[in-house]
Amino acid sequence: MADNEALTADALTLEQQWTPPDRGKVGIIFLIITETALFSIFVAAYLVYIGKSLVGPYPKDVLEIPIIATICLLSSSLTVYLAEHALSKNELGRFKFWWIVTICLGLEFLVATGLEWKKLIYEDHLTISTNLFGSTFYSLVGLHASHVTVGMIFLLIVLAVTLMGFPIQTQFRRVLFLSWYWHFVDAVWVVVFTVVYIVGR
Repeated sequence: MADNEALTADALTLEQQWTPPDRGKVGIIFLIITETALFSIFVAAYLVYIGKSLVGPYPKDVLEIPIIATICLLSSSLTVYLAEHALSKNELGRFKFWWIVTICLGLEFLVATGLEWKKLIYEDHLTISTNLFGSTFYSLVGLHASHVTVGMIFLLIVLAVTLMGFPIQTQFRRVLFLSWYWHFVDAVWVVVFTVVYIVGR
């Protein structure tokens, strides 16, 4: 009897000490896991269909390695970290500066992607329905570009409310989760860049 009472007391103590994990943290982690699975499917499809196109244009004929755009996007991981670090120290001036730099780097990447697509479609006549290369290229690169666009929208929202005087330091947790998402988008680009512009050419 005494043992049962002791076990019950221990269970109650553990229950009182246990705190549920942060819902936001769990949410963003599961979002990243889900998105990783989605990208894995598209990357696998790209790899399976490399060299299977029956008609041109082929990757080696039309793809140019987007070095500057890649440097900009990967650099934005550093700048968003610097912004996040500044916000954690309540240095709003530095936060705004690095946040704006991150947005500029992300915008440059999207503009470069748009210009690349314009060339591929209008000059090289590569569309999503041209061949297997076109289908898998626009699907994979477009999927990544859509995620960058979503990230940019949230980055711009944070900047807008901050410039309007909202005390963004009270939302550090959400800014942190957004930076995690941005790091994820950058990490995915490393895989996409390697598969499309290195392996696929």
